[in-house]
Amino acid sequence: MTAPERPSQGPASPPASTATSTPAAASTATSPPGANGEPTKATGLVRSLTPRQTTMIGLGSALGTGLFLGSGSAISAAGPAVIVSYAIGAVLVAVIAVLLGEMSAAHPVQGSFGAVAHTYLGPWAGFVTRWMYWFSAVVVIGTEVVASALYIRWWWPGVPMSAAILAVAAVVLAVNVINVKSFGTTEFWLSTIKVTALCAFILCAAFLVFFGLPDTGATGFAHLTDDGGFMPEGAKSVWIAMSVVMFAYAGFEVVAIASAEATDPQRSIRTAMRQLAWRLSVFYVLAITLVVALIPWRRLAAGDGSVEASPFVRVFSDIGVPAAATLTNVVVLIAAVSAANAHLYGASRLLHSLGDDGLAPAPLARLTSRGVPANALAASTLGIAAAALLAFYDIGGIFGILMSIALFAVLLVWLLILASYIAFRRHRDTHPEDFTGFSVPGGGKLAVVAGVGVLAVAATAVEVPDMRQAAGIGLAFTAVLLGCYALTSVRRARRT
Repeated sequence: MTAPERPSQGPASPPASTATSTPAAASTATSPPGANGEPTKATGLVRSLTPRQTTMIGLGSALGTGLFLGSGSAISAAGPAVIVSYAIGAVLVAVIAVLLGEMSAAHPVQGSFGAVAHTYLGPWAGFVTRWMYWFSAVVVIGTEVVASALYIRWWWPGVPMSAAILAVAAVVLAVNVINVKSFGTTEFWLSTIKVTALCAFILCAAFLVFFGLPDTGATGFAHLTDDGGFMPEGAKSVWIAMSVVMFAYAGFEVVAIASAEATDPQRSIRTAMRQLAWRLSVFYVLAITLVVALIPWRRLAAGDGSVEASPFVRVFSDIGVPAAATLTNVVVLIAAVSAANAHLYGASRLLHSLGDDGLAPAPLARLTSRGVPANALAASTLGIAAAALLAFYDIGGIFGILMSIALFAVLLVWLLILASYIAFRRHRDTHPEDFTGFSVPGGGKLAVVAGVGVLAVAATAVEVPDMRQAAGIGLAFTAVLLGCYALTSVRRARRT
């Protein structure tokens, strides 16, 4: 591990010169917000995201189709005990989010956790973290856009798949290419709709559990134990279900990426990460608990992932809401578009930082007059094009391989974030005069515990075939990235 440079104090420090000669210098450069949303002097990115928008960006990327449609597979693995899996996942993600928030508030720079990894772990870590996260985000963007197209075709089956994909892609790209303020406003309202719909679901489901309807009695919590007990598949199933559960939480990292364009980085990140941690915990754990309480878990496990099979559709149907599937299709469509929107933002910003640090082609570092990394944005839409081709030709095997790499990438990025935090915290504890802002009590120990938790999730590869495939392909992909970094380092050394 390389010795970190003396970190800047965050937004309170004077602007660093743009004429940095090394990636480490670029990574640690911070500047105060530009007046009236002007580009920051160090990066050219525009600081115009408010604390409310920053929080909603995190919710937008994390609350996706994984909750609304994908929870059935987790229920299938663990039965009612999936509640424990979601609770453990919520605690693990909350710890990572708060620790990441502390680091991001201290270093609200372009490249976010990738730039911090560069500073505290070494250039190789910054390279691997950013490229790995970018690739996973690009794959997720593609899957969310394809999912959106499928939801549209649920209403209008005659619409060509390619046309539906292009329509959604055009909307998402337009929102991101205008300026960061446009993106923040759009994502705020999309996420608000999702959160409102989820809150409405929780209230309706709770009413059915405790009071019932005139012609249907209250279900209570009998379904949690009346079909094989609370853990029908055994205690081990809670661990196995984590392989599905944890990826439903992925996406909150976009909040840290947004710190470079936040109006008040320290306040925005501190507020956003704390609110994100408890909101995700409440939404996921409470929603899943109510779903399993209302409907026998084997019925939920039998779902095939279609709109009609969604646990949320089943609950709305039990309530007697007309056109329950249509209502849920609206919600999952908004969820998918919102997630694609947020991930495209995060992917483009990390790719821009790689270009700015000389670790990717130089054109990717260019910004428009509005402070938007248009080239990095265009490159990040490759996932949409790839997903469209794969969907058009129905090449399911290749798509599964790409998703396996994306799943592995999430765990590796989390581990690198935690490793960066441990190094960052050691430096902060020995040089407190270099830092301002909040500090998490016992943060170093929490990072170690969280790291063990992430490794435990990765260890499900022993039992889960999909995770085993993800680990094998992901490790090979990581080796390729390290090889690319070595070649890049050699080329740069020859130039100097």
